[in-house]
Amino acid sequence: MAQRLTYRRRLSYNTKSNRVRVIKTPGGKLTWLYEKKPAKGPHCGDCGSRLPGIPALRPRQYARISKRQKKVQRAYGGSRCAGCVRDR
Repeated sequence: MAQRLTYRRRLSYNTKSNRVRVIKTPGGKLTWLYEKKPAKGPHCGDCGSRLPGIPALRPRQYARISKRQKKVQRAYGGSRCAGCVRDR
């Protein structure tokens, strides 16, 4: 019979923020491993297309990377795509 598992955190519902997968520990026990939510990345404020050159991270992780990685060297670098800047 398979080993039963319980969540390790207080949230006990199968929600988007509570995604888990089963792993086997070095001691041979099965346990849950919590997965982070996938990041969408920044999009252009005008046309909505994905901004190239900027990594797709969760919001809190942008605080840990440098300013150079959060924008491209252009006017409206981190919020508008090159085509929309050209139109402006």
